[in-house]
Amino acid sequence: MDLVIRNASLPDGRRAIDIAIEGGRIAAVGPALPVTGAQEIDAAGDLVTPPFVDAHFHMDATLSYGLPRVNASGTLLEGIALWGELKPQLTQDALVARALQYCDWAVARGLLAIRSHVDICDPRLLAVEALLDVKRQVAPYLDLQLVAFPQDGILRSAGAFDNLKRAIAMGVDVVGGIPHFERTMADGAESVRLLCEFACERGLMVDMHCDESDDPLSRHIETLAFHSQRLGMQGRVTGSHLTSMHSMDNYYVSKLLPLIREAGVAAIANPLINITLQARHDTYPKRRGMTRVPEMLAAGIPVAFGHDCVMDPWYSLGSGDMLEVAHMGLHVAQMTGQQAMHDCFLAVTETPARILGLDGYGIAPGCHADLLILDCGSTVEALRLRAARRLVLRRGKVVSEAPRAQSRLHLPGRPDSVNFRLGR
Repeated sequence: MDLVIRNASLPDGRRAIDIAIEGGRIAAVGPALPVTGAQEIDAAGDLVTPPFVDAHFHMDATLSYGLPRVNASGTLLEGIALWGELKPQLTQDALVARALQYCDWAVARGLLAIRSHVDICDPRLLAVEALLDVKRQVAPYLDLQLVAFPQDGILRSAGAFDNLKRAIAMGVDVVGGIPHFERTMADGAESVRLLCEFACERGLMVDMHCDESDDPLSRHIETLAFHSQRLGMQGRVTGSHLTSMHSMDNYYVSKLLPLIREAGVAAIANPLINITLQARHDTYPKRRGMTRVPEMLAAGIPVAFGHDCVMDPWYSLGSGDMLEVAHMGLHVAQMTGQQAMHDCFLAVTETPARILGLDGYGIAPGCHADLLILDCGSTVEALRLRAARRLVLRRGKVVSEAPRAQSRLHLPGRPDSVNFRLGR
């Protein structure tokens, strides 16, 4: 074997497990495997997990914070306006450089798969060309899936639908949309129909920014679910944000959730950004803004968490750490039970991997040997500690390494040197 990882704890609760790797794939998983490896790593009881997956991001805007100015109000709409100001100043080289820098951050934090929305409303399609270039460059160590995203509205922005079709022809993977940003509710519904039918004809997946609003009457997710079922696209359609659901009437939601489940539509919440941008017009009590994650999970709807933004016109913070995203998500959704916290870990690993349709993801024979060794013993502990990524492996090769979180205490009446693992 090329590599054997010994004494691992797995996300499903199994402990003292060995993982044998050959040719970049997992060959065997089990206790005390009777094999030897050219290299052996002792996990020492630490959590070994498949890599983090970000189901919703905007890589064309990342690390552009302060260009051409700072979002003074911190609102969603000013961010969109600011991005509109920045677009004419964008260059392909700068877009590529910022995206590659972010991908380096991502890999160091164990984030090896990202679905990024890329704005197609600029007829030059500079951002599309840039991110297709980035996708090729990072392919050896990170899976980058691109969504053709009409930031200014597929109907509202002149030529946007033609631009979207061009982007798909260039190699963009997924059809996006933003129905709540169209000029009317009717135009929003029409945009959902047009985009779903286009995706269905081409055999593509759909991921729409849907109802990113505090308005409880913004109900385009209902239309998205309808067309998903009408066109037989179950399992290929995702609604991102869905923040209006936070403010909807409970009776209506009791009808809506079964419709989403029956239509096979997945959901992506973006905890850091949803709670930052939503409810800006509220005084007190102030709404949290994030969609109804535990209720959707209880209804059988797949729910993933996305980072959405890092240092861009909408958000001045962020580092590419999906444990930070999940940590915030469990707090905002009040998901503090043991199973609920584990579900939050799955929302940045297994669930988004399924939504993106990643091939060979997991810890089982035949899966890609894309693995993390985290400085913790369980998924809940990973969230509590925002655990250090001891090792990041891509196809069985170490691509990033970090030290364990250790401290040295000097306490009265105790030995001079006491080493301990933080919180363990």
